Amino acid sequence: MQHIREDAQAYRDGDSGVKYLMRGPRIDWGIILVKPGQALGGHFHEQVEETFYFVEGRGVIVVNGQEHPATPGDVYRLDPQDRHDIRNDGDTPLKMIFIKCPYAPDDKVSF
Repeated sequence: MQHIREDAQAYRDGDSGVKYLMRGPRIDWGIILVKPGQALGGHFHEQVEETFYFVEGRGVIVVNGQEHPATPGDVYRLDPQDRHDIRNDGDTPLKMIFIKCPYAPDDKVSF
């Protein structure tokens, strides 16, 4: 068993960005917070599928060049090789949960 508290973990960029809650041995998962006017950064994974569950705010998820609304309750699952980015076009923070499987921490290609 593993136990962790979300408030004991830090966002990668201090007050926003990626916050991993569990890393391995089979999945990565955590929270992403994107501030108004910011974007996650375009990338894809060669072997990993990724799922996003949007919990707060409003924005856009761009998958393979197509824009899709990202609002609370939306879930998007991306296959390996799907190029994606997430943009906060709203005026409040955009918060989502992400799950990546299988665990492959170096499987990220930025563009």
